[in-house]
Amino acid sequence: MKQSLALSAALLAATVVAVPAALTATSAWAADNTAADSGQPVTDGWITTKVKAELATTDGVKSMDISVETSNGVVTLTGVLANDIAVKKAVAAAESIKGVKKVDASGLKAKN
Repeated sequence: MKQSLALSAALLAATVVAVPAALTATSAWAADNTAADSGQPVTDGWITTKVKAELATTDGVKSMDISVETSNGVVTLTGVLANDIAVKKAVAAAESIKGVKKVDASGLKAKN
């Protein structure tokens, strides 16, 4: 009985360590093998998704306050952000995505 409990505890501990490591490895693989790296043409939908993800991780930018649309590789950002710095960061984030030809931020304004 004691051996059975010890074995169960050891298996549980191994699972707790192995599963997050496997998920991290899988996520890293998926991030490195996106449409942009596959040689396939980058679609407007893919660009929009990547821009939104980049905005969500950009410090000082409230991504929920920005609307993102893409047409023929041209990304249009609209919304109101806290300040000019946030607007510049949002534009830079969008420009950093592979496949973006131009960023139209004429509809992205700063409150101040």
